[in-house]
Amino acid sequence: MGITTSKWDASKYLDSPEMICEYLKTTLEEGDTDLLIVAIGNVAKAKGMTEIAQKADLNRQNLYKALSGNGAPKFDTVVKILQAFGLKLTLAPADETMPAA
Repeated sequence: MGITTSKWDASKYLDSPEMICEYLKTTLEEGDTDLLIVAIGNVAKAKGMTEIAQKADLNRQNLYKALSGNGAPKFDTVVKILQAFGLKLTLAPADETMPAA
């Protein structure tokens, strides 16, 4: 009897604002922008592409295209999508021991 497997889908586990925020923060810390776009796409899928497209004032097909593995969304598009998730971008020093200027 063989083992049946299925492709792991992160969007099935992104079921709370805290989980979504941690998922995106961890992905961002990896420093791979392509991976970050995939992660944003997973969150959009979890929340519903149509709903996120409406909240971000984007065309649903354009949202799919921007968040595909081949997409290269503009920064303002990424910000709109994050806002549609109920998130905002913040900045902090990369080195916590760095003194303030």
